[in-house]
Amino acid sequence: MKALRYTTIGSPPEIVDIPKPAVGPGQVLLKVTAAGVCHSDNYLMGLSADQFSMPLPLTLGHEGAGIVAEVGAGVLDPKVGDSVAVFAPWGCGRCHNCAAGREQLCTNAAAEGIAPPGLGSQGSMAEYMLIPDARYLVPLGELDPVQNVALTDAGLTPYHAIKQSVPKLGAGTTALVLGAGGLGHIAIQILRAMTSATIIALDISEEKLALAKQVGAHHTFFSDDDAVANIRSLTAGLGVDAVFDFAGAQRAIDIGVAAAATNSDIWIVAVGGGTIPVRFGSVPYDAAIRTPYWGSRAELLEVLELARRGQITVEIEQFDLTDGAQAYAKLHDGQIRGRAVLVPAG
Repeated sequence: MKALRYTTIGSPPEIVDIPKPAVGPGQVLLKVTAAGVCHSDNYLMGLSADQFSMPLPLTLGHEGAGIVAEVGAGVLDPKVGDSVAVFAPWGCGRCHNCAAGREQLCTNAAAEGIAPPGLGSQGSMAEYMLIPDARYLVPLGELDPVQNVALTDAGLTPYHAIKQSVPKLGAGTTALVLGAGGLGHIAIQILRAMTSATIIALDISEEKLALAKQVGAHHTFFSDDDAVANIRSLTAGLGVDAVFDFAGAQRAIDIGVAAAATNSDIWIVAVGGGTIPVRFGSVPYDAAIRTPYWGSRAELLEVLELARRGQITVEIEQFDLTDGAQAYAKLHDGQIRGRAVLVPAG
């Protein structure tokens, strides 16, 4: 089968032919219908040999969907022919966090060599994908896998953050979305669906600000030297009650902290290299700074339900699997308006 693999540190990913995986007890083989392209992959492929710790070659893709092609002994559900999405933050299933439904925060994963697909385990950017346990799959049903595969990360991670900030985002409050691209435009829709907050979106791209308006942002500004003043003006000088940073660059983080109100939530979602110096007086009083990691399987089911209701629509650009390197290059250069999705031939 064909797979898009990262094979050499510092080189673009390439299409290679590898054997189709064999299915063992408790496992599920998917015929992949869609695989999402993510900024975090480009970040990892930009690491030096000293910084990169994953085994190579590595089939990329931590956002995945497919049709069940085979099931191993003992698997009762899903069934062959079912359309499913992959819940990618795999865990041991036994530790306290896993038992509490927080498998994305598994405390045994590192020690037991458990890694997410495309981020240590073989991922979804192939014609077939082996799933080690049926519990890592959720039903897609009638949802279009190409249109919705990005929700397994680009929807789930913002949802996980926004859900925890809902108590602070009632009527009369304001939420700030930094970066209106792949994750940001989904976050805006989640905020509209789950809160009564006024939504401000910032970006450096006029095209992405137009997308932010299209999907529900109440106000948009360029992420420039006037951004904080514009936000403060809109909020009577008080600042915003929650910041969701999907850029992660130092400039974005500085704007988010400067625009945050007292008792606000500041979520740094993107892997952009920026930092926040935390000391008394450096952030607003009683502000909480958090870095989410994916979300739970239950939250993924909730995200997909929002999509079924038409409350989330993902802006996508579709590529053939064989054009995966081109998709990553366009993403790196900021030329993808929403999310890029790879589709295997046939």
